[in-house]
Amino acid sequence: MSAPIAAETILQISSLPITNAQINATLALVVLGIVAFCLKRSIKDVPGRLQNAVEAILEALLDVFDQVTNDRKKSKRYLPLVGTLFLFILLSNWMSLLPGTGSIGVWHLIHGENELVPLFRPAMSDLNLTAAMALISVITANFVGMFTVGFFVHWNKFIQLGTLWKALKTMNFMKIFTAVIELAVGVIEMVSEIAKVVSLSLRLFGNIFAGEILITVIASLAAFIMPLPFMALEIIVGIVQATVFSLLTLVYLTAASSAPHAEEESVEVAAAH
Repeated sequence: MSAPIAAETILQISSLPITNAQINATLALVVLGIVAFCLKRSIKDVPGRLQNAVEAILEALLDVFDQVTNDRKKSKRYLPLVGTLFLFILLSNWMSLLPGTGSIGVWHLIHGENELVPLFRPAMSDLNLTAAMALISVITANFVGMFTVGFFVHWNKFIQLGTLWKALKTMNFMKIFTAVIELAVGVIEMVSEIAKVVSLSLRLFGNIFAGEILITVIASLAAFIMPLPFMALEIIVGIVQATVFSLLTLVYLTAASSAPHAEEESVEVAAAH
């Protein structure tokens, strides 16, 4: 049994390929949607079990978010995006441990040989999905920055032409030199935005894909008992990776919505937590 890097196509709808990782992600979304639908219909002044459980999860998430934002209003503002990312990643990771994932599939003719293509594959082991989520996180953070601190104030940390222009008008060598340095730092900041996307996507993809390879190898050696400790470890890894991705997204949102002089301090505090 092999685990190729790219998600495998299960079927083709017109020109749209449906991959096994996409099936896993869709099932996770369906489960979250069903829970949300049932919760909406059962919301009462005196909460039931489902409402109590969801409220406890949301309160726990807000408490963790408060340690990053230091502001409950900001935590509530970012909860829909960051909380959804956390729950989606966590559920997708745990669903990959269900029986049948990686073992139940269809036979496809690949390179002249019949190979078993699994119907289900961990959603986060598809780099396309993790890259898309990373793009959403970074782009949203920039939009939040533009609407919170202002368009020009936000983009001034990347393109500081105004500072250079003012320095040139003074004809002061030190001010011009400082402005050029600040302009170069802005270019580095732009590169760092791209690095955020790369690091977020590759970190999540790499850890989940490595876990899939590990379980595949162990299961091929001994199908019973032996894989259990590794599957328990993957449960923890699933929580850790969902937490890391969502909290880093929250750090980006918090830093972008902070005044430029407070940005570095905000990131340092969030990283410390």
